[in-house]
Amino acid sequence: MSRAERLLELIEVLRRHRFPVAGPSLAQQTGVSLRTLYRDIASLRAQGAPIEGEPGLGYVLRPGFTLPPLMFREDEIEALLLGTQWVAERTDHRLRDAARNALAKVSDVLPSGLRSRMEASTLLVGPAVSPATDTVDMAVVRDAIQAERKLAITYRRGDGDTSQRLVWPFALGFFDDVRVIVAWCELRRDIRHFRGDRIERLVETGERYPRRRNDLMKEWRRREEQNPPA
Repeated sequence: MSRAERLLELIEVLRRHRFPVAGPSLAQQTGVSLRTLYRDIASLRAQGAPIEGEPGLGYVLRPGFTLPPLMFREDEIEALLLGTQWVAERTDHRLRDAARNALAKVSDVLPSGLRSRMEASTLLVGPAVSPATDTVDMAVVRDAIQAERKLAITYRRGDGDTSQRLVWPFALGFFDDVRVIVAWCELRRDIRHFRGDRIERLVETGERYPRRRNDLMKEWRRREEQNPPA
């Protein structure tokens, strides 16, 4: 691994952590000695990387630091290409257009060599066997999640019965054949999952729900970890 690749790897490791990481842990994750790690941190700081911390306390990269497009590796470009293709094929119209716009922006700033490799990529996203058929606009659901707003829905269960629900949406799962809204349900007073193809009616209430989206997400993740799928 070249020195430039090593420094990039260190930046990427730091970017994955929101809180300070001890030097020995960073050295282990990047595969270098502790002395080399300290030299690399000093080099990155000299180049303007906002790395805070010191030996014994750990290191953290302040948010907002961006890398020039030259730092993209070829496999990272292919990962971006494959991901945006999947989004363009599997999500609603707004995300589809956003994915295509994002890919065009990446292509515009890439060096010619990487741009040529991206255009000649042989990685393809195949058609979904059973494409999702939402009965409501998932862009509306995403807006409600971002704004932490309640939604009033008419939901049809698997047995055909329908019920009126007031929910606090905080996550949206995309699968090949269905979208799943993860929300707190006021009727059940608990977290529930709602399939997009079973929502017969959806109304924006304009009312903010009382809990923070991140707190609901943490609670849901904690439950999922305690009760993993069989």
